[in-house]
Amino acid sequence: MKTLNTLACAGALAALAIPASAEQKMEEVVVTAQKRAQDITDVPISITAISADTLESRDITDIESIDQLAPNLRVTPTPGNSTSAQIAIRGGVTINPALTWETTVGVYLDGVYIGKTQGSVFDVVDIERVEVLRGPQGTLYGRNTLAGGVNIITRKPSGELGGYVRAGAGNYGARTLAASVDLPAMGNTRINLSGRTEQRDGWIDVASPQGFPASSTDELNDIDNTAMRLALDSDLSDRLSLAYRFDYSEADQAASHSQLHRLDFDFGLPLLGFVSTDREDDAAVDAASYEQSEIMGHSLTIDFDLNDAWSLKSITALRELEWDDALDLDGTPIDVARTERHTDYDSFSQEFQLVGGNDRMNWVAGLYYFEDDGRTDNPQVFFGAFGPFASVFDSSYGFTTEAIAAYLQAEVSLTDALTLTAGVRYTDEEKEIERALSIPGVAELIPANTSADTSFDDLTPTISLSWAINDNATVYARYSEGFKSGGFNGEAQTAAETVTPYDSETVRSIEAGVKGAWLENRLRLSASVFQNRHEDMQLSVFTAQGAAASNIRNAGEAEISGLELEGFYAISDAVSVSAGYGYLDAEYEEFLDCGGAVDVANNRALPHAPEHTFNASLDATLAQGSWGNVRFIADYSSVAEHYLYPYPIVPDSNPACAPSALASDTEIDSYGLTNLRLTVGDVPVGNDANLAVSLWVDNLNDVEYRSNMIDFGPGFASLTPAYYGLPRTYGLDLQIRW
Repeated sequence: MKTLNTLACAGALAALAIPASAEQKMEEVVVTAQKRAQDITDVPISITAISADTLESRDITDIESIDQLAPNLRVTPTPGNSTSAQIAIRGGVTINPALTWETTVGVYLDGVYIGKTQGSVFDVVDIERVEVLRGPQGTLYGRNTLAGGVNIITRKPSGELGGYVRAGAGNYGARTLAASVDLPAMGNTRINLSGRTEQRDGWIDVASPQGFPASSTDELNDIDNTAMRLALDSDLSDRLSLAYRFDYSEADQAASHSQLHRLDFDFGLPLLGFVSTDREDDAAVDAASYEQSEIMGHSLTIDFDLNDAWSLKSITALRELEWDDALDLDGTPIDVARTERHTDYDSFSQEFQLVGGNDRMNWVAGLYYFEDDGRTDNPQVFFGAFGPFASVFDSSYGFTTEAIAAYLQAEVSLTDALTLTAGVRYTDEEKEIERALSIPGVAELIPANTSADTSFDDLTPTISLSWAINDNATVYARYSEGFKSGGFNGEAQTAAETVTPYDSETVRSIEAGVKGAWLENRLRLSASVFQNRHEDMQLSVFTAQGAAASNIRNAGEAEISGLELEGFYAISDAVSVSAGYGYLDAEYEEFLDCGGAVDVANNRALPHAPEHTFNASLDATLAQGSWGNVRFIADYSSVAEHYLYPYPIVPDSNPACAPSALASDTEIDSYGLTNLRLTVGDVPVGNDANLAVSLWVDNLNDVEYRSNMIDFGPGFASLTPAYYGLPRTYGLDLQIRW
């Protein structure tokens, strides 16, 4: 394995942000990754800031769309869904969206933690910027951020009358409509109202083959969602202000097609004729296939300036999720495998932050409280085509979590050039699980109300040293720790496994980096190298024994080393280029499997850890005048081949190991995507109003790529559905801003 010292020799290039508009290119990039506003070059963390201009110019409104906009970042829809995502940073990921599983990458909306993978993809209107923090963020952000964090910050109301309306149309019947209005200030109160709706026909047409029952729907992979947002800011006095945010998102659409990719034998059913390893545009399904999501969030932030040096902040938040889906897992008109999930989830959080400092020292202290509860009903049917011989399972689980934490981080200027940052966080939490599993009318596999509770605590420190080489560049070294909470397997197949908790996962990380900005911020470069050591790594092991489920196993130890390079250069006020590259070297140090008796570290794949990720952008103003301007944007991103599950790389030779699916059976091939956009913008159309017209195309080369897969394993004839990314899409957007 390459060591951190070896990797350090490779670092040389990087950028602190993807391009902003021409007027912004020479401004500082300000982030709030450390709970206070700082220039990004002063933050001793590997971080990418994605600006409002970048997001708006590419019509990015959800977290899935930032996939590959930062090195070593992957955002992949979960199998069969478009409102849940597997977010991976530096090879750390949560695969299963089941509610009892904790996230590996923490997602925050205006400082509020989004607690689960399920329902994590929803539209957010008027995003000001997105910050991608790589590496453990256990001190300031706490549990479930051991791989990193994603901060989504929305735009504040301006207090001046203004806004925009945007409408779009594209292939597959796509149509979008978005609007945002800032109302004139009413005394010391400012309000913004915004909303967005998007519809698109499914790019999978569904028909009923002759001799088979009628299909359950006429299309798959469609879009039908709506989002709304209210932002209210009020200055109650010179020292006291509050900010209320309300967001609502709703989706009601067909599920993603489970295309039958592999099958070893057909169970005596005519299934093999539906197997295809190429992306299909047509399908036939028998089971209900839908995805419905309703998300509502409230947050109230109160800022009180105690004096010129100190401020106290309170963030109170309540979030609610209702989520339902039904999947035809075999993706054929034959009733082989189908499942449903019906979920209710609520969370409440309260955080207090005390921030202050002077010319030589800054610090932040905080108290945090979080509680949530959820329930999922998960009925499943296998081999329904065999009628009375079908396997029917009634599966359900519910849970609660209560967590408290206290943290402190201080930044001390040892000299004018040398800064020491140190902090620590203590977290204590309690968890409960309730589980039931039965074959209705036949057997009660896990008695109703089977329950258990447990608790976890952890201390997560961080320390870093940064040195300002000159006014333009900084180098830093950082040590940090993070932990991902343990818990219970809500999808367990036995009562004994239900009540047996799995351990928390911890990571110890060392990181070194350099970042700087030159030529009046026209040139920005950053590079970082890191080594993460995971202990008790939580991995998803899919089982097709009885009811289909994924269980968490603690894999022992893993080491993931790598580097991240980013670079941005404004060639002129009209033309800029940027690029980012991520490298990962990931392997297990210990992986006890086969009943916990065999160390199979050398024969297990580490999921969602591609060796290489790359992204590049060209942003050019081709013409400009009093009539407006013409802007061209080209984005390219690529990802190397990678595994999806921690399965054997070759068949296990030890007789203690049961036959298993192989990692190569669900390996994702390398692929690259090109997106283009041409905009005629800033065209005057009236009093203080302007028009923009954009032509765009995504996946220009119509690359056929699989984004996800499920392998049911040899016990289920290796039935493997595959899920493909979007084909080429294109369209026209019109926007009026005033």
